[in-house]
Amino acid sequence: MDSFQLLMEGFATALTPINLIYALIGVTLGTLVGVLPGIGPAMTVALLLPITFSVPPASAFIMFAGIYYGGMYGGSTTSILLNTPGESSSMITALEGNKMAKRGRAAQALATAAIGSFVAGTIATGLLVVAAPLVVDFAISFGPEDYFALAILAFTAVSSVLSRSVVRGLASLGVGLVIGLIGIDQQTGQARLTMGVPQLLDGIDVVIVAVGLFALGEVLYVASRLRHGEPEVVPVGRPFLGRSDWSRSWRPWLRGTALGFPFGALPGGGAEIPTFLSYTVEKKLARGVTREEFGKGAIEGVAGPEAANNASAAGTLVPLLTLGLPTSATAAILLAAFQQYGLQPGPQLFDHNPALVWGMIASLFIGNTMLLVLNLPLAPLWARVLHIPRPYLYSGIVLFAALGVYALNSSWVDMVILYVLGVLGFAMRRFGLPIAPAVIGLILGPMAEVQLRRALAIGAGDVTVLVRSPMAAVLLAVALLALFAPLIRKLAARRITG
Repeated sequence: MDSFQLLMEGFATALTPINLIYALIGVTLGTLVGVLPGIGPAMTVALLLPITFSVPPASAFIMFAGIYYGGMYGGSTTSILLNTPGESSSMITALEGNKMAKRGRAAQALATAAIGSFVAGTIATGLLVVAAPLVVDFAISFGPEDYFALAILAFTAVSSVLSRSVVRGLASLGVGLVIGLIGIDQQTGQARLTMGVPQLLDGIDVVIVAVGLFALGEVLYVASRLRHGEPEVVPVGRPFLGRSDWSRSWRPWLRGTALGFPFGALPGGGAEIPTFLSYTVEKKLARGVTREEFGKGAIEGVAGPEAANNASAAGTLVPLLTLGLPTSATAAILLAAFQQYGLQPGPQLFDHNPALVWGMIASLFIGNTMLLVLNLPLAPLWARVLHIPRPYLYSGIVLFAALGVYALNSSWVDMVILYVLGVLGFAMRRFGLPIAPAVIGLILGPMAEVQLRRALAIGAGDVTVLVRSPMAAVLLAVALLALFAPLIRKLAARRITG
């Protein structure tokens, strides 16, 4: 009851005219930067930090929250229309969403993404209000061996499920893990794979890798195909969901929400793991004609991951607000923003600044509604991007990608890395290697290494410490099952046919 009363007071703060304006500015900016490859919500919040000194803290964080949620919405747009995710968490949406667009169902893909984001964001924000203490207790109970097992599960799932060949999936994963090793070893302080370049001591930013492999790799691949004739203009379908689309979408929305929120609350969980798991679940549950559509444009493959993506955004705020623990790049920037105002997230923040905290939480409900109103009617307009001549469209993507990457550190080394990775992304597409495992290896590889070292240090070098925890044992068993499931299916099929 206390939480409900505090939430109502938060609505009173968020519904003031000035804060509604800041919320609208935030969701609009968030959607725009989510659409642009290489410019994400974390970068936008960071760029806005210097100009918010004169803005009251509550208004500033309401705007930042709008940027955060809006970026999740906007990231699905380029994933569906152009196969170039604006955020790494939107990679899965590109798998089926872009296939739907090429089949003339771009508007339906955008609609299910927008509605799923609204449903998941609203439910997950409600869970943030009601169940935050329970989720935090669950996250605290995880040990290093549990986090390592969780990373292994993500590695095997993405390598076996998102690739027609497990070997190619693991090869792509290896590329990402190697890129993730570049920089200073967090425990020994030794430089690794930097080749004497000082700018590589901090590693390669995931934004550069995602933009290089996805955006530039796609541009080069399409350019190589344009020599063989002009690409066919994708037809635009109806702007809203039909009865069949609704019936096929609502269950993935709920399942994606159930996966996204707890993973977002886990340190190191992020939005990538639940989106991949959501896609895996929907693919496993599909039957008949629906199962055959996966890989060709199944709406479930858009609805579930997008719901998981937005639910994880609310989950990320649980450890940030209650423990001061950021679990994503945007959460880390938000933590810096709190410190800029002399505030430290944690239990005392709820006691000393309830108007700010609960006003920010209430603004998530308001921002979700604003985003649905902004995005759903604009689905046909976004779909019209597909009618822009491909040379102009992709040259624009290269421009915005380069500007976004250069804005990170204003470094020419980042630009060289961007174009090297673009060539690598083209080569991976040319030879049938999936891109997603490489990015997941980069994101989760360093975390897995740190947690493995911590677990082995606690166990005094005893490898069995990795399976002493029941949670770790279960996760590793599921990872082995995911890795060998394709082989088991092939052997079973041979026995049946033989």
